[in-house]
Formats: sequence, structure tokens, C-alpha cells
Amino acid sequence: MAIADDFTISTGGDIRAIGSPASTYTVLELHRWLQDLADDASVAVSGDNMDITYVTPSERSTDNIITLNSPYNIDDDAAEWLYDGSITQGGGDVMYSGLVVVGTVETGTQLILTQDHALLTDYWGTALNDNAAANILLRMLVKTRDAGSDINGKRIIVMAREFSDTYAEFSVTMGLGNSVAAIFTADDLNNQTAQGTVNGWTYTNTEGYQGILIGGTSYDFYSQWSISQANINNLYEFAKDIQRRGTAETIHGMSGSLFRGITHEVPYTGASGDFQEDEEITWSGDGAGIVLAHDDNGTAGTLWIQLTGGSAPSTETITGTTSTETATSGTVVPRTVAPVFIGSSTGTSLIGAYGIGCNPNDLGASDKLFDLTNTLRTPPNNVVFTVYGIEDGDRVLVTNDETSGVDYDQFTLDGVHASSSGTITIVEDIPTDTPTSGTIRVYNDDDEYMRLPFTSWTGKIFTLTGTTPVGASNLDNVFISYLDAAESGGDNEMSFTSEYDSDRTLFIRVRDGGAGSPIKTFETTGTLSSTGGSATAIRTSDA
Repeated sequence: MAIADDFTISTGGDIRAIGSPASTYTVLELHRWLQDLADDASVAVSGDNMDITYVTPSERSTDNIITLNSPYNIDDDAAEWLYDGSITQGGGDVMYSGLVVVGTVETGTQLILTQDHALLTDYWGTALNDNAAANILLRMLVKTRDAGSDINGKRIIVMAREFSDTYAEFSVTMGLGNSVAAIFTADDLNNQTAQGTVNGWTYTNTEGYQGILIGGTSYDFYSQWSISQANINNLYEFAKDIQRRGTAETIHGMSGSLFRGITHEVPYTGASGDFQEDEEITWSGDGAGIVLAHDDNGTAGTLWIQLTGGSAPSTETITGTTSTETATSGTVVPRTVAPVFIGSSTGTSLIGAYGIGCNPNDLGASDKLFDLTNTLRTPPNNVVFTVYGIEDGDRVLVTNDETSGVDYDQFTLDGVHASSSGTITIVEDIPTDTPTSGTIRVYNDDDEYMRLPFTSWTGKIFTLTGTTPVGASNLDNVFISYLDAAESGGDNEMSFTSEYDSDRTLFIRVRDGGAGSPIKTFETTGTLSSTGGSATAIRTSDA
């Protein structure tokens, strides 16, 4: 098919595609067709509306830079059938720029284009005007100027976000001729769970500026993810599902298809009002961004934003579109954006992207987080000790070991504790490998070791779930019961998690004296090491 069969020209100069053309054409081919018509003695066929008496329809600066002279013009639909260069029209008020995407991607990849924080209509499918021999994935026109104004400074972002493949993106500023973006993807071996399965998972993300305790010190992040599905790699897959092509998920108040993470750190001074997280902010020109985190120190502070329009502010007035805040920006720090907003996965550990936080109790020492100062924060080595081989009704007690028995005097009570006390204070420092919550046993004034659940601890103080039922005397014995409960639910195992400090020998006791299936007391020891530990009970009938 020839271009003459697929395009028509109105008497007013409108160059339009006829239905769905059978082919696509280069901008040079469009120019050659117009010039071929323009030297005719008269209009050759209906729909040409061009001959020697008409004004020159187009000018060629190079094979890839074409100008349509007024009144000649194309529209967005016609532009979809043209490629390999730029077309300027309307005296420079309108421009369609040429985009060439090179690289290698997995089969079936459909590239995503975003412009001015919006998705462009993806009419190009898995390939358009591609050239495999030259590693060209896509060639097309993108409207970058309209009504005399550049659209977001002629900037676009090209992305590949096919679930089960690696993600990639490339930012490019368009102009005359062709502009090139490079995209490379591969099969993601750490993302092989079916997308529908991952989409059904549930994770909790606390969004916004916050401190997270890592190794006893608080560091600032803009999110905190809690793991509720199996392991850290599942969280990585869940994050990819949020951003995948065709997603319906939202995050930080925007579509997951547009979310990239923090692009800039923006300090400010002279503030009035109060910026809100997830609101859009603007500044002079076409500058715009979404606030992902905000550290408000009164008239000064810091914003962490995803840039959505224009260039980052530079000593400009920032205005909130939801709040009434205004402020003057300071020296902006660009931040690197990861292809997957949460970072990357090794399969067993997370290498977090800038500012991404996780509940430290869900992480291990091989995971890596980078806080809002872009400093590496290595989580503690959280390890698990499990007692196997138990059945419903079995009572399990795990304590520190003292000569193959309970270490009753592991700690010493500091001061008299009356009944109804909400805390327990000991003389010694609580070891760092103590679970964040659990149970302790305290020798009380009734000569019994009362079982006291605690919700947290710090320094020398355990904060209890409730209060002590009986008082206890100064210097009485206190010990941690790492496991202290009856098995239920049919799991046939019980476990606890703690932060590894050094190897600890544990004493394990399992009993079931019930009338149904009593067993003889089982006792053993086990080691809690840097990789965790376990013990297996032997249930010997005592019927």
C-alpha cells in the first residue's frame, strides 16, 4: 500500500489517516508524498487537494525533521501511523517528536509511556515499527508541544513492567528529530509466583515520615512494610504487582502504574501552614510533585517527593494544593529511583530502595535498608527457635539453661513490686536476644513463679500485658520463659523469634499429664545460634 491510499488532505489542510491504514510511514515518506502532490498541475484525485497552485505544504530540514507549513497539519490519530522523526506545525505551536526505543526485552513485553504524570494510550502493542536486527523495540511519534506550550518540558518516561520479568525505565527529553530511550529486561527468577496469587496477598504498609528502631536506634524512612506472607521475597513480588502494567492498585495516593518512589529531597525555609503527605505541591513554571514524606520543624523542614512535572524546585516558592502551606525551597538532592520501588531481591533477602522501611522483626541480617539520609542500615539477625514433635495439650517450657535445668535466677528483681504492678524491673540489663514480647516468670510472695506476659521491654524494665496478681520481694528470682504455653491448633510445633547476640543454651521441658494420652516428662537442651535452632520432643506414653 502507498501512503496515498491511507491518508487524505482536506481543502483546509487537514492531513488525516483513512480508517486504520494498512501500514505505517516515516515522516520523510509523508513529506515526499506531499511534495509529489505539490508539483502537480492540478489536483490529481479526489482527496489530494494539492497542486502547484497551493502553498508549499512541508519543509525538510533533515530526513528526520519535517515542518508542516500552515494551514497543513496532522492530528493525534494520524501521528499514530507515522514514525522516524519529528513533525512541527502551526508555526511551531505544535510538535510531534520522534521516539526510538532500543534494547532487548522478554517476549510479549508491551512498553509503557508516561507523560506529565499520566499514562499515554498504549496503541502500539508489543511492537510498532520495530527492527530486531538493530535492537529497535519501538518507533513512534509523541506529541510534546501543544497550543504554544511544551508538554512537561517535552519529557517522557519509557517503562517496561511485565510481571515475572525484571522492570526497567528510561527518562528522556524529546525534541526535533528522534530521541532515544534504552530498555533492557530479563526473566526475573525471584518473581515466578502466579500474578493472580500474588494479587490476593495482603501486606501492611505504614506510609509517611517515621522512625524505625533498628538495633536499638531510630532511623527515618518514608514507609514501613510488615511481612504477612511467608518470606521477604514474597514482599518483593507483592511490590511488583502494585506497579505492573495494567495494575489497578494504588499506593501513596496514586496509581501503582505511575508510582516510582522518592525522586528528590527538598529542604525548605520560611514555611507557613502545614504540608500534607500524599498531597500535590507546585512551584513556578510547570513544576509539580507528590509529597511522600514530610519532616516538619516549624518554619523549616524537609519534603521527600516524587517529581511529577517540570524540574525540581530551586529557591522557588512551593505551594500545597491541598494544604495552605507555602515555603521557599533550598538545595535539592536528587535521589536514585529503583525499577521496583521496594528495591531488589536476592531470593532470600531484600536490598531496599532509598527510604523504604520494613518492620525490623521481619528482617534478617542479610537484608539491607537505606534510610532517608541514604545510609545503609543493616537489620539485626532475627533467628527462630522451634520445638517440634509436640501435640495438642502438651505444655512446653523453654528457658535459659543452667546445668540442664531451668535457670531460675537468670535475673534479680530490683526492689519490692506490689501486686497490680504494670512493669517488672530487674537489676541486670535485659539481654538483646530477648524476644520483643513474650513471658517472664517472677518468684512471688506466695512462693510461686508467676507467669507474666510482657508486650515490650527496654533497658532493665519489662512492660506487662496486664498487672502482677501477687507482690514480689526485692532480689527475688526472675527468668525469661522463651516458650511457656500449651500447644493448640494442630501445628505440632511451637517457636519464638529473637535477635541473635551470641549462642545461648536453652533448656526445654515438655509435659502432658492429661487423662487422655499422658506422656512422661521430656527434657533436653538446644542451642540458639546465628541461624536459629530447634529441638524435637520424644513423646513416651505414661498411660
